[in-house]
Amino acid sequence: MILARTSGSVPREAGTQMWVGADRTEGTIGGGALEWQAIKRARAMLALGAGPATETVPLGPALGQCCGGSVTLEFAPAEGLERAPGAPLWIWGAGHVGRALARVMAPLPEWDVTLIDDAADRMPPPMEHVTPLVAADMPRALTHAPDDAHHLIVTYSHAIDLDLCHAILSRSFAGAGLIGSATKWARFRGRLQALGHAPAQIARIACPIGDPSLGKHPQAIAIGVAVAMMARTTQQETRRA
Repeated sequence: MILARTSGSVPREAGTQMWVGADRTEGTIGGGALEWQAIKRARAMLALGAGPATETVPLGPALGQCCGGSVTLEFAPAEGLERAPGAPLWIWGAGHVGRALARVMAPLPEWDVTLIDDAADRMPPPMEHVTPLVAADMPRALTHAPDDAHHLIVTYSHAIDLDLCHAILSRSFAGAGLIGSATKWARFRGRLQALGHAPAQIARIACPIGDPSLGKHPQAIAIGVAVAMMARTTQQETRRA
């Protein structure tokens, strides 16, 4: 189903999709009671073999919800949830932080995640919406990244981190972040300048990443990074509008 149109205060934006099967769902249209009723209707349609249908639901009168708006739902048979291409996000390093970043970022439809490491045994089990890439030489693998990719560098090695920073700054990229302390970044800035990169270009790499107030747990770092990246994306969309 798709949230085709909205009016007033509603849980999700127009265009939001949700797939409903006989025993599982994917995605969410939000709203608690709204979603529960929509799932019931979709499964009843599945059982009857019904064709496409449209339903407008006033959230207050029909469901007793406080939102006060209304939504128009379009129901149609589908093999799975359609996901539009997102911005490429390349996460360098499949250690604890890299895996946490992939788990947090992959469900967000704004991103297409690639997780890269030089050791297959560091890769997590298959993750939905995450493309694994094992590369013996990670900086060389950077040549396969699209020019509009965002990069998060969280490898096990400072030497590899520096090589990746150098390689990223030597090509086109949309954004980049590096895990580390202020001391690490001060040393990296000096070494990157010695490699010929201008201070303004080096400043395009964010370091440290995340929100220090959340702590250093891998999941906390991932949450902080996700919030920062989502805020930046929202600001860019607002400026384009």
